[in-house]
Amino acid sequence: MAVPALVVFTMALVWALMAASAQIQCVDAARAGARAAARSEPRAATLAAARSAAPPGAKISLGRDGDLWRVRVEAPSPGPAAPSLTLAAEAVALAEDAVGSGER
Repeated sequence: MAVPALVVFTMALVWALMAASAQIQCVDAARAGARAAARSEPRAATLAAARSAAPPGAKISLGRDGDLWRVRVEAPSPGPAAPSLTLAAEAVALAEDAVGSGER
């Protein structure tokens, strides 16, 4: 009885570690995309920067809200479909072309 319980616990622990790793990749991808957008890189280059750090199957959205660039990365959790979660991260960066444009 104890061996199957340990196997299930070990599998759950491995799944949780894989999900945590994918969440960190989402955060890194959102940050990379926001930095690229803030530097006024072309949209394709910005999405490529985010996609290079994102986990497989991630959806990346990019938008500008005033002086801020917002990048959101959503990805399905790795592993079996039963405990599926949508992992997400968002990063915001001030556009460099907006720095110093305000009047004093």
